[in-house]
Amino acid sequence: MKRAFRYRFHPTEAQALELSRTFGCVRKVYNLALQARTEAWTQRGERVGYNAMSALLTAWKRTEELPFLSDVSSVPLQQALRHLQTAFSQFFAKRARYPRFKSRKKSRASAEYTRSAFRWRDGVLILAKLAEPLDIRWSRPLPEGATPSTVTVSRDAAGRWFVSLLCEDAGVRPFPTTDAVVGIDAGLDHLLVLSTGEKIGNPRHERRDSKRLVRAQRALCRKQPASSNRDKARVKVARVHARITDRRTDFLHKITTRLVRETQTLVIEDLAVSNMVGNRRLARAIRDAGWRQFRQLLEYKARWYGRDVIVVDRWFPSSKLCSVCGALAEAMPVRLRTWACGCGTIHDRDVNAARNILAAGLAATVCGADVRPQRNTPGGRTVTKQKTLRREP
Repeated sequence: MKRAFRYRFHPTEAQALELSRTFGCVRKVYNLALQARTEAWTQRGERVGYNAMSALLTAWKRTEELPFLSDVSSVPLQQALRHLQTAFSQFFAKRARYPRFKSRKKSRASAEYTRSAFRWRDGVLILAKLAEPLDIRWSRPLPEGATPSTVTVSRDAAGRWFVSLLCEDAGVRPFPTTDAVVGIDAGLDHLLVLSTGEKIGNPRHERRDSKRLVRAQRALCRKQPASSNRDKARVKVARVHARITDRRTDFLHKITTRLVRETQTLVIEDLAVSNMVGNRRLARAIRDAGWRQFRQLLEYKARWYGRDVIVVDRWFPSSKLCSVCGALAEAMPVRLRTWACGCGTIHDRDVNAARNILAAGLAATVCGADVRPQRNTPGGRTVTKQKTLRREP
């Protein structure tokens, strides 16, 4: 399978200048191509593809306004046109919104090189237009005998430089099969609660650095717009955010790897995170928890290592349903963490939800139907209601 291995590197002054120039040209070509394709459609009703844009790029290089496009490697510019073509394909397939213009301050600065634009030998990487190899910090080895097919260089808002090497990795093997299954309930008091009763605490990474972040943001607000000091202050704010993001990502990687290694079937709830952050009181805590990133990591690792991830519908009443008798409580305020059912069982709200999520997911796979378990209403009637469950491939 294809895997990308990302490393930090420290460019020389000449390399940083050349790569920054390349980032600017890539952004310029992307925006020009997007403008040309938009005008062709709105004014003439024409769909312009990659081939026409590639020919237009050659014409741009010969103009008096854009001669600097010839000073950088042509491969990243061609790759920018391919990325735009992919963006339009996703838009026409209704899987993404219309492509947007890239901003110098807000967009990610990156450039992609294919094999014709770099040299690789024994761990030494030399990009086109650069005389010296990149000083890469090899935090982990590449797969034995692997040769990069694509190299992507990027710089984040904190001024850190990264290089991503796309390689063929034949070393990924499925984990041994196990009978372990687990239901997972995501929360804020505890990041994850498992159907086994285990609770994984929420580190609250942003809260730990809140004072440092506030000081950096206040210092940024006091700086004059478009000044050098404001740029320096902006980098300091970006470094605090990068520190928070790195800690969160590292924590989620460790948790998801452990769950995938120990469990054959994982059942999670389909949370509408984009809707939930509309709650102003909880939006910051929800973003800090990283629920969406947790699901993304869990799903791709499950595909790698031969595990199953089952996603239960977001409207499934996991918290209000008794996991013992199936009775459904009429109301369940968020502040209520434990509750007693009519059958005499005292439930921990989150553990009970995780067990219900597990039961619903297993019912869908075993029965082959999208069925919510039977439940008894407070009035005594037994109600069976259809509910959509989805299983991830």
